[in-house]
Amino acid sequence: MKVNKKEIIEEKIIQNQGIIQIADIVAEGISRQYAIQYLQERNYERVAKGVYLAPNAWQDDLYIISLQYKKIIYSHDTALYLLGLSEREPTCFTVTVPRGYKVVYKGESPLKKVTAVEERYSLGADTAVTPYGHTVPCYNAERTLCDIFRIDAERQEKQFAVKEYLKGKKNLPRLMEYARILQVEKRIRQYMEALL
Repeated sequence: MKVNKKEIIEEKIIQNQGIIQIADIVAEGISRQYAIQYLQERNYERVAKGVYLAPNAWQDDLYIISLQYKKIIYSHDTALYLLGLSEREPTCFTVTVPRGYKVVYKGESPLKKVTAVEERYSLGADTAVTPYGHTVPCYNAERTLCDIFRIDAERQEKQFAVKEYLKGKKNLPRLMEYARILQVEKRIRQYMEALL
């Protein structure tokens, strides 16, 4: 049974909850020109280079940014939020990228870029789900806690994050291993000892 181009595009749009990359359509053997024309005729909004949003879909900036920049990993306060370790939504999205990776972002949501050497960049890399249900790259809880201790985040933010971490699924050996690598072992150990 032959599937037509429109059905393929519509299926991709449904899979991605109304956010579609031209590259995903082209990967299915459909021409770039046809894909763009199809989306424009249906009033899809171009929200980033090669990324379109359906008229009835929610704009998930966290997901759209991750589609634009393949090497970003959400970190610090943004990772806390995505992991449920923060009581507030970030005012700006914080991402970590490898040293030398260029991010020229002109979107509506402010973006803060942190660079890391290759060994530290990949440490604790994982994924998280945005409030709109999309999976994005994000550091795991242990790496994120180390990062907030490295930047010496607000006391209240640290306290909430650590308490929530200790309530949930925790991996204290991994936390202490990351703390040693990221040179915050003493600070985290003292903090944990005071809480436990």
